[in-house]
Amino acid sequence: MRKRDGVGTVPGGRKERPARRPRPAPGAPRFARPLTPASVLGWTALSAVAPGAAHLRAGRRRTGLILISVYAVLLLAALAFGLTRNRSDAAAFVGDGMMLAVIIAASALALAWFAIVVSSYVVLSPKRLNQQGQILTGVVVGVMCVAVMAPFAFVAETMATFRGTVKDIFPSSSDPGTPTVAHNPEDPWAGKTRVNFLLIGGDAAGNRTGVRTDSMNVASIDIKTGNTVLFSLPRNLQHVHFPASSPLHKQFPNGYMAELPNGGLLNEVWQYANDNPQIMGGRNMGPRALMDAIGYTLGLKIDYYALINMYGFAALVDAIGGLKVHVESDVKWGGLYGTAGTIKAGYRRLSGEEALWYGRSRVNSDDFSRMSRQRCVIGAFAQQATPQVILSNFRKIAGATKRMAQTNIPQPLLPPIMELAVKVKDAKITSLQFVPPEFYSGRPDWVKIRQATKKAISDSLRPARRAQTANVTASPSGTAPSASPTQTQAAAPTQTPTRNTQKAGAKSLDELCGL
Repeated sequence: MRKRDGVGTVPGGRKERPARRPRPAPGAPRFARPLTPASVLGWTALSAVAPGAAHLRAGRRRTGLILISVYAVLLLAALAFGLTRNRSDAAAFVGDGMMLAVIIAASALALAWFAIVVSSYVVLSPKRLNQQGQILTGVVVGVMCVAVMAPFAFVAETMATFRGTVKDIFPSSSDPGTPTVAHNPEDPWAGKTRVNFLLIGGDAAGNRTGVRTDSMNVASIDIKTGNTVLFSLPRNLQHVHFPASSPLHKQFPNGYMAELPNGGLLNEVWQYANDNPQIMGGRNMGPRALMDAIGYTLGLKIDYYALINMYGFAALVDAIGGLKVHVESDVKWGGLYGTAGTIKAGYRRLSGEEALWYGRSRVNSDDFSRMSRQRCVIGAFAQQATPQVILSNFRKIAGATKRMAQTNIPQPLLPPIMELAVKVKDAKITSLQFVPPEFYSGRPDWVKIRQATKKAISDSLRPARRAQTANVTASPSGTAPSASPTQTQAAAPTQTPTRNTQKAGAKSLDELCGL
C-alpha cells in the first residue's frame, strides 16, 4: 500500500523511495522563472550598460562577476583620468601615435561591446522561446549590436579623418630653414621664449595665375604666458628689404624695387620667388622669401607660416554655420561698384561668401579699412569656432581645411602648438597695423617699424590694466558696464570697423573689434 507522501511499501515489506528530479547539466542556466521575450531583451539591454548582468541572471555567476569587476575597474580608471586632466592635456591627442592608439582602442571597444551583447543574448537561451519570440528578440538584439558599436565607430572614424587631415596639411618633417623640433617634452621649443607665425590670406583662383598674398599678419606669441601681438602688414607695402642670408638680397640690394609689375609691393614677393627658382635656388620658395622679407622688416625671426586660401576660408565659415559680426555701416561688394550685393549694417550672421567679401570689398573703401575688417573677421572666427561647434561640424570642417591650408609647421610640433593655443585663448591679445597716418606704405620708415614692433612686444608682457577691484569692463555702446569678469562668450556678435581709425600704438582686439 502506497502512502501519500510518496513513500510506501512494495511486496516483500521493503519501503519505496520517492523518485528524484534530474539535475541540470553542469553550467546550464538556472532561472527562477521562465524568461519571456521582453525579459530576454531587458537583460540583454542591461548587459550593454552593465556587462555581466545577463550572465548572473542565467546562473553563470563566475563569468558575470568577472565581467562586472573588469567593467567597474575600467569605468573608475576612465573617471579618474577625466577628473585629473585639464584642457592642455588634449594636446597629446594630436600626436600621430596617440591618434593611432585612439583609433585602435575605439575599434577594439566596438568589437568588445558587440561580443558582450551577443554573448549576453546567447547565455539567456533564447531557443527556449517560441518561434515568434526567437525572431523578435533576434532582430532587436541585432539592432542593439549596431547601436552599441556606433559611438565607438564614430570616435574611430572621426579620429581617422582628423589624422588624414593632419597628414594632408602638415609636413612630416621640417623644411630647410625651419627650426628643428626638440624631442624634449619638457621644452619642445628648445629654450625659445617667443615663437612667430606668419598668417597669410591668399587669393589663388582658377582664373588667376599664382598666389597673391593679400592678407599678411604675424602672430608673435610669448611661450610662457601666451600673450600675443598681431602685426598687420599692408599688401601695398613697397620696397621691402631682404636679409643678407636671402638669395633676393643680392637681386634687390636696395629693396624690392619698382621695375616689377605693380611697383614692388609686398604681396608680389611670394609669386616672384616661385616664378624665379633659378634665383631662389629651388622651386616653391615663395614662403621662405616672404618670411625673410617680413621678418627683416619687423626685426623678428619668423619661425613658421600658414597660408589660408580666401575661398577655402569661405567654405570653412559655411562649415561652422556662418559668422556673427556687427557691421558698422553698409558694405557693398562685387566689382568696382558693388553690384553683387550689400551687407547691411547691424548684427548679421554672414555666410561664407558674405564673410569673404566683407573682408575683401574695396567699394567706397581702401586697403587699410579692408585690413581692419579682415583682422576682425579672423578674430570673430577664432572666437566662435568653439570646441562644441568644431565637433558638431567636424566632417565639413575637415573637408574645407584640406582645400584651404598650406604650412611648414611639422607634424611633431602639433602637440606643443595645441598647448600654446590653449594659453593664447585666455591670454592678452593686442594688435598693431602698419598703416597711415602713422606708417606710410609708399615711404616706409623701417627703423620706426622695428621700434614700434619692439615696443608692442614689450608692452604685451605687462599686466593688463583693468578695473579688477570692481570687476567691470567698459561698454562701448554707452550701456551699463558688465559685472562679469569673464570673457565674451563665443556666440556674441563681433563689431568690425569699416574705416581706418587706428591711432599709434598696439590696441587690444576688444578695443578694435569689440571681441
